[in-house]
Amino acid sequence: MKKKHCHIKEDTMGLPVLIYGKSGSGKSRSLKFFDENEIVLLNTERKELPFRKRFRKTGASDDINQIITTINKNPEKVYVIDDAGYIMTHLFMSQHRNKKGNASFEMYDDIADAMYGLVKRIKTDVTDPDKIVYIMFHEDTDDFGISRLRTIGKQLDRKVCLEGMVTICIRCMSENGNHFFRTVTDGSDITKTPEDMFEAPEIENNLKLVDDTIRDFYGWEKYKSKEDKQS
Repeated sequence: MKKKHCHIKEDTMGLPVLIYGKSGSGKSRSLKFFDENEIVLLNTERKELPFRKRFRKTGASDDINQIITTINKNPEKVYVIDDAGYIMTHLFMSQHRNKKGNASFEMYDDIADAMYGLVKRIKTDVTDPDKIVYIMFHEDTDDFGISRLRTIGKQLDRKVCLEGMVTICIRCMSENGNHFFRTVTDGSDITKTPEDMFEAPEIENNLKLVDDTIRDFYGWEKYKSKEDKQS
């Protein structure tokens, strides 16, 4: 039987959660199980969702300050940045042609600062402790065969270890057309979640299920639809 937990989190604000996987592995698909009024989707690349449902609140900013402002000014408890890797891509593409020599190193510093700032500010500047921000990334394989977040250049990886800044880092995978989440590492990736949070190392490709599980683990209130409130 799964153990019940009631954790008190002190001196924390928002909770950043990393979701990573290959293109087509089901990262965006996993959103389909949320109610259309439940989340705020921050679609950095303005891409179409792979399902018919549309969320009532959808934005397209890749500006860190605007993202934090959006999280703070809205009452919803779930925010999804899809795909955060394009924040790095947009910064790189807007600067790389004019950067030579030492200036190119400064450009990577700026990108590292932005990504570090995004995760850090979710934890320090988001004013509600039970707001969860899911930060989606594509994955890449490093020189040691480890699957990890795709970033812009090895210099950025040396400067910032984003997965080291969070407690929950879930990998999205696909096998024979079936999508699923991995909740613990098999030694070939950076996946991690708190002990006893999830019952199995592989679970359904359902971010709503993940969100409910996290809220149960920390003792946070879960979303109630209009139908739930009326019943």
